[in-house]
Amino acid sequence: MTTFDQREKDFEKKFAHDEELRFKATARRNKLLGLWAAEKLGKAGPDAEAYAKEVVAADFEEAGDSDVVRKVAKDLAGKVSEQDIRAAMVELMAKAIEQVQKGT
Repeated sequence: MTTFDQREKDFEKKFAHDEELRFKATARRNKLLGLWAAEKLGKAGPDAEAYAKEVVAADFEEAGDSDVVRKVAKDLAGKVSEQDIRAAMVELMAKAIEQVQKGT
């Protein structure tokens, strides 16, 4: 195997690893967002966990974050704005990345 082939293989491994981490961080962020929204809806315990799972599942409807924002905005209509939801997503993504990197 040439040096070029090895570098290409290493790059592909790193890319796959980075994509896996990105997927995990996004799923974690969506769960955290679901828990955040559940609190605003007055849900706690198993109800909050179940709602968070619904938010995570909503992300599989289409590419991007629009499906998640749409679900949470609909559920929180009149309680928080879409801007507040998007701001929470940014904050929670940082927290999610930290948790994924730590393995918690």
